[in-house]
Amino acid sequence: MSAANVATVPGTGSVPSNKEGAPAAIPAPIRKGIVKQVLSGDTVVIRASKGAPPPEKQITFSYVVAPKLARRPGSGGEESKDEPWAWDSREALRKKLIGAEVTFSYEKPQNSNREYGFVWLGDKETGENVVETMVKEGLVTVRREGRQTPESLSLIELEDQAKSAGRGKWSFAAPVEKIRHIKWTQENPAHMVEIYNGNPVKAIIEHVRDGSTVRAFLLPDFYYITLMISGIRCPGVKLDAEGKPDLSVKIPYADEARFFVESRLLQRDVEIRLESVNNANFIGTIIHPKGNIAEALLREGLAKCVDWSMAVMKGGADKLRAAERIAKEKRLRLWHDYQSRAPTFKEKDFTGNVVEVFNGDAINVKLPNGQIKKVFFSSIRPPRDNRSVVGADGEEIVKAPPRGKNYRPLYEIPSMFEAREFLRKKLIGKKVQCNLDYIAPARDNFPEKYCYTVLIGGQNVAEALISKGLATCVRYRQDDDQRSSAYDQLLAAESQAIKGLKGMHCKKESAPLRINDLTVDHSRIKVQYLPSWQRALRTEGIVEFVASGSRLRLYVPKDSCLVTFLLAGISCPRSSRPALNGIPAQEGEPFGDEALAFTRDRVLQRDVSVHIDTTDKAGSSVIGWLWTDTNVNLSVALVEEGLAEVHFSAEKSEYYRQLKNAEDRAKSAKKNIWANYVEQVVEEKPIVAEEEKEDKAPVERKVNYENVIVTEITADLTFFVQGVDNGGKLEALMAKLHADLQSNPPITGAYTPKRGDLCAAQFSADKQWYRAKVERVQGQSATVLYVDYGNKEVVPFNRLASLPPSFTSEKPYATEYALALVQLPSDNEDKEEALRAFAEDVLNRKVQLNIELRPATGPALVTVHDPATNVDIGKQLVADGLVLAEKRRERKLKELVEQYRNAQQAALTAHLAIWKYGDITQDDAPEFSR
Repeated sequence: MSAANVATVPGTGSVPSNKEGAPAAIPAPIRKGIVKQVLSGDTVVIRASKGAPPPEKQITFSYVVAPKLARRPGSGGEESKDEPWAWDSREALRKKLIGAEVTFSYEKPQNSNREYGFVWLGDKETGENVVETMVKEGLVTVRREGRQTPESLSLIELEDQAKSAGRGKWSFAAPVEKIRHIKWTQENPAHMVEIYNGNPVKAIIEHVRDGSTVRAFLLPDFYYITLMISGIRCPGVKLDAEGKPDLSVKIPYADEARFFVESRLLQRDVEIRLESVNNANFIGTIIHPKGNIAEALLREGLAKCVDWSMAVMKGGADKLRAAERIAKEKRLRLWHDYQSRAPTFKEKDFTGNVVEVFNGDAINVKLPNGQIKKVFFSSIRPPRDNRSVVGADGEEIVKAPPRGKNYRPLYEIPSMFEAREFLRKKLIGKKVQCNLDYIAPARDNFPEKYCYTVLIGGQNVAEALISKGLATCVRYRQDDDQRSSAYDQLLAAESQAIKGLKGMHCKKESAPLRINDLTVDHSRIKVQYLPSWQRALRTEGIVEFVASGSRLRLYVPKDSCLVTFLLAGISCPRSSRPALNGIPAQEGEPFGDEALAFTRDRVLQRDVSVHIDTTDKAGSSVIGWLWTDTNVNLSVALVEEGLAEVHFSAEKSEYYRQLKNAEDRAKSAKKNIWANYVEQVVEEKPIVAEEEKEDKAPVERKVNYENVIVTEITADLTFFVQGVDNGGKLEALMAKLHADLQSNPPITGAYTPKRGDLCAAQFSADKQWYRAKVERVQGQSATVLYVDYGNKEVVPFNRLASLPPSFTSEKPYATEYALALVQLPSDNEDKEEALRAFAEDVLNRKVQLNIELRPATGPALVTVHDPATNVDIGKQLVADGLVLAEKRRERKLKELVEQYRNAQQAALTAHLAIWKYGDITQDDAPEFSR
C-alpha cells in the first residue's frame, strides 16, 4: 500500500459495469490494515500499520449505500441534516471497526474516483464480513439496479431477511426519532463551561486538526466543539493568506504529532473536562482510560507546556511538567537541540524561623546555626507602583519616581501594606521549609537573588499570597526554566483571584495607606498624640524597625502613625552603625550589638503593647514601657539578660523594683555587661534609703578640662564647640573644599538631598561652601546643619551639592554638648534672657569644659569654666537666677549638685530675676528645682 493510492473524496458506492453490463474485470487486491476512521455507515479510512504517519486508503463498501450524515456548514457545501438512521449506521460501524486490524479487498472502477470493496474483521477466510453484517442489521441499503453478481444477490437475500425481522431502518421506529439535532456553533461558550462546572462529559473525537487541537461531539446533546488541549501546544500547519492550511510548508513534527493523537483518540469514546474558553474555542482536558494524551505527547517530545492554558487546568499540571522534563533530558524531537537553562548551585534547601518580612516578596530566615538568610519568593511580583512599566519577563524596567521626599513604598503603594501584613501575621516567628528553585542574576546594581518555594505546614506561602490577590505571577519565556517548582499552582491561584476580584484585582482602585510620620514631623507628638497615649493603660503597636537595644520605630494602627519609641527605665549600650550617606561607620559600645540582636529577636515586626510616659528633651521621640506578644516587659528582660542597666529615671516608676531585682540577678550571674562586676558589701536591702546613701564614700568625680571655642548656641541651651587644637586642621580642610568646588562647580539641579545626607551647602552670609548634614526636606528647600560649626540654615536645593568623596571620611569638627545640672525656666521671656546671658559669656570665646555625664540619648552633659576667672559659668547662671538647678542622684556629682543647689538657694533668698514674678516660697524652691 503506497501513499499514491490514498483517496480522500468520500463516495456513495455504485457498481461499475463493462460494455456487456458485467462488472469490470479489474483484479481486487487483498490487503491488511488498521481502521483509522469511519466516515459513514458504508465508508471507512484504513491505514497501514507502519509509518508515522503511515499511508492510508478510503474504502467504500461495494453494492450498498448508507444514510447520509449531516454536513457541517462551511465544510465544502451547504449545511444539511441527518437522514434517518445515518448516525446509528455510522456508530454501529465505528464501534465495531475503529482501531481494529482488518483485511480488505478493493477495486477502482473506470471513470470513478472511489475505491470499492469488502472489509473483514481479522482474516478473510475466518473473519466477519462487515458489509454483510451491516446489511443483516438493517443499517445500509443494498443496490438492486443493474446486473447482479453472486455477491450482490447474497446481500439482497440478507436484506430481505432484515426487512422480515424488522431490524434497523426496517423497524417500525419513527424516522424523526433517528435524526440528530446538532448544535454546530455555540453562542456562549463561557456559559457552557459554567454549566458543566468542571464535570467530565462524554464525547467522541471527530477530527484531529493538529496534535493539540481536536473537534468533538459532546453527548448526548451533540454540541460540536473545537477543543484546545489544556496545558500543551503541538506544532500546527501554516496558514496561507486566506487562512487555509498551506500544505506546501512542512512544519517539523506537525504530521507526527497529529498522527500520534489520531491513532489513539480519533473516533474514540472519551470524556472531556471543559476548563476555559479562548475566543470561540474551548480549552479542556481529554480523559481516556488508557492515559492522558497531553502527558504522552509531552513525553515523546511532540508538544511543549503552555503556561497560560495550564493555569486553567483543574489538576495534573505537575505531571505535564514532569513529562516535558523527560523529553528535555532525552532531547526528543522538539527538544533535539535543548540546552538547559536551569542553574546548578551548591545551595541547599533548609528550614528556619522567619524573623523579618520585606514588602511582600522576601523574608529573613534564621537558620539553626544563627545565620540570617534572605529568602525571595519564587516567581511572584509584589504590588508595584502603578506608574511602573513591567517587561515581558516580569521585571520592572522603568521605575516610577518617588512621590515626595519621605516616600515610603510600604504605605504608599496600594496593597503593599496588606501583603506585608498577611506575611507578617502568617510567618513571623514560625518555622518554614525553604526549597531553592533558582538564582536570579544581579542587575541594575542589585545583587543576585536566591529564590525559594517557602512552605509552612505544607502550604506554599507564595500561592497563599497570590490567592488573596496580594501578589501576581511573573510571566516567563517558554524556554526559561528559572521559575518556581510550583509555578502552575501559582498561575491557577492567580486565575482564581482574578475571577474573585480579590486584592489587587478588585475593580475599585485601592487607595494608599495614609500615615502620619512622626519620626519626621515631631511637632505634632506633644500637641496631638501624647495626651491620649498617656491616658491609655496600653496602646497596641507593631515594631517596624529596631535601631538599637532600646530604640525602636513603632507603628500605631489606632492613630495610623509612625513614632520613634525609647524604652523607659534603662540605659542600653550603643550598637555599631555602618557607613551611610557619607557618614563614616561607628563602632558600638561593648554588648551594644548583642542588645540590638536581643531586642530584634523578640519584637521586630511583632504585635506589642506599650504605655507611653513622656517624650525626650527634643520632643522627637516618645519614652515608655513595652510588653512583647508574650506579655514580657522588654526593659526588665534586657536588664535581666545583662544587656542594659537600670537608669536613675526609673526610681519613680512602678517597675523600679522589678528592674532592680533583675539587675541584681544579672550581676550575680555576671551576665554580659556585668561579666567583670565585683559585688560590693552592702546591707541586704533591695532599695537603699536616702539617708544611708549619705554615709557611703562618694565615687570620685573626674576633672579633665578641654580647651574649646563655642561656635553656636541652640534654643534648648545646648551648644557646639570646636577643639582649640583643631583650628589649623579645620582651616586647611575648608580651604581645600573651597578650592575643589571652585575649580569644579556643582551643576545646578544635579543633586537631590535626602534626610541624613552629608553634602556641601553654600552658606548665605559669605556664599562659601561648607560641609552640612540634611536634617529635613520640605518642598524645594532643606534644613541643614553645618557639621563643622553647629549652626543651621534653610537652604534651597540649588545651593546644595554632593560632597566630594575625599571630604566625607573626616569627622565633624563641631561637637554638641549640654550644660550639666541646670535647666531653663518655663517662661519664654526668662528663657530668652538666660540664653542671651549664656551667649555673652561663651559664644565665640575660648572656654574650658569638663564632661560630667554621657546619657543614653542626647549630647553629653558638661560644666563650662572661664579660664580667665576660673568661674563655673553654669553655676554662675544659677546664682544669677537665670536658670534652675537640676537635682541629680549620681553619687559622683553629689558635691557639685550641692554647690548648684546652694547657688540657687542664695538666688532665691536675694529675690533675683527668676523668682520675682512667682509665688514660690523658700521652702518650695528645693522641691521645685527637682
